[in-house]
Amino acid sequence: MFEEKYREFLLEFGQGRKMVLSTSESGRVSSRMMSIVQIGGVFCFQTDRTMDKARQLKGNPRAALCIDNIQIEGVCREAGPPAGCEAFCRAYKECFPSSFAAYTFLEDERLFELRPLLIKRWVYIDKRPYTEAFDMAAGEYGLRPYRPEVFSV
Repeated sequence: MFEEKYREFLLEFGQGRKMVLSTSESGRVSSRMMSIVQIGGVFCFQTDRTMDKARQLKGNPRAALCIDNIQIEGVCREAGPPAGCEAFCRAYKECFPSSFAAYTFLEDERLFELRPLLIKRWVYIDKRPYTEAFDMAAGEYGLRPYRPEVFSV
């Protein structure tokens, strides 16, 4: 069931979205909007290697992406200049043509790949809220109904 549900999630997610990327360094978390493309379940973005986020990811590769009701936690790695990755260039150019033209071929631009460890999102079934989760390491899928009593103080 995990593989089927994950394929459905990736299809629904699509090839590209603007998402919030959160990184941390020395106990301080920072977030910013990024243009993200999804290639085979890996979430990719480019940035200048001199930017804070690039430095933070080198020191702590754990990061999170967020949009709407989707949260993706994972491990990020630098994959070299984005111009050297044909699949990334094709997807990024299609989804974000002006950013592709402006930044992809700059000397200090670097491609980062976030491999998800955990994906969570809210889904609604028959107008009722559920939490859907994909535990990538365990290969497990879960769907739990929202229960207000669990979250009360």
